[in-house]
Amino acid sequence: MIIVTGANGKLGSRTVQRLLDRIPADRIGVSVRNTDSAAGLAARGVRVRRGDFADPDSLSEAFEGATHVLVVSTYTTGPAAIAHHTAAADAAIAAGAKRVLYTSHQGASADSLFAPMPDHAATERYLAGTGTPFTALRNGYYASTIPLLLGQALRTGELVAPADGPVSWTAHDDLAEATAVILADEGRFEGRFEGRFDGATPPLTAPDALDLEDIAGILGDLTGRTIRRVVADDAEWTAGLVGHGVPEDHAALLLGMFHASRRGEFAATGPTLTDLLGRDTVPIRSVLEEVVATG
Repeated sequence: MIIVTGANGKLGSRTVQRLLDRIPADRIGVSVRNTDSAAGLAARGVRVRRGDFADPDSLSEAFEGATHVLVVSTYTTGPAAIAHHTAAADAAIAAGAKRVLYTSHQGASADSLFAPMPDHAATERYLAGTGTPFTALRNGYYASTIPLLLGQALRTGELVAPADGPVSWTAHDDLAEATAVILADEGRFEGRFEGRFDGATPPLTAPDALDLEDIAGILGDLTGRTIRRVVADDAEWTAGLVGHGVPEDHAALLLGMFHASRRGEFAATGPTLTDLLGRDTVPIRSVLEEVVATG
């Protein structure tokens, strides 16, 4: 049985839906903190059980009978995140899983300037030391982040943000489908993908890396207006967020993303995601079309 954690989240829910397109529902189980929220999956024949990374004992039942477990990384950072990920890995191995898959990031690195990346790197190191086959999915930066960075650009004509660098923005839908392709193969990874998904994968990204200057240009094309990229001072931008109610630690976390992108941490691209999908990835222009349409 394939177990997917975080099946109510953006990536986990999409992955389950793509799995249902490929394999029978009775071969899929989900681990969620609130089973009521997954009632729709249960109605389709998916096994739904409570599992909480912060409550490792709950994972024993959630992962029972697992052949493969997809551990979707949490939104926390630091020691708590690593503890959650390693608890899930331990539970998967104890349940007899033949392989643990983990949603890592293309920028995973111990010396990254963006706080979640060292956590991903630490989890990968832990998985490598377990002796159980694992796959660290080096996912591209989620394209759904872009609207959060635009501020009032569509209203004012100015995209104001700290200095940045190129990012290979990648859609949740594409990553979920690719993950389902890997999971549905039950870890055999045969044929043209043989050996490519043991350990850390190549970057699973869209083919292009764009910075906010590029994003502003596409927005301008879509709206017929000039959208000017304005580089904000780091301290002033962070203070502005805090002034609008963003907690200081969260503002600092967001600034770290810009620092990391300036250093090129999210610029890597590769063909692996397209190969897995057997089609082109969702273009950023399509993502921005939705942003413009919704105002």
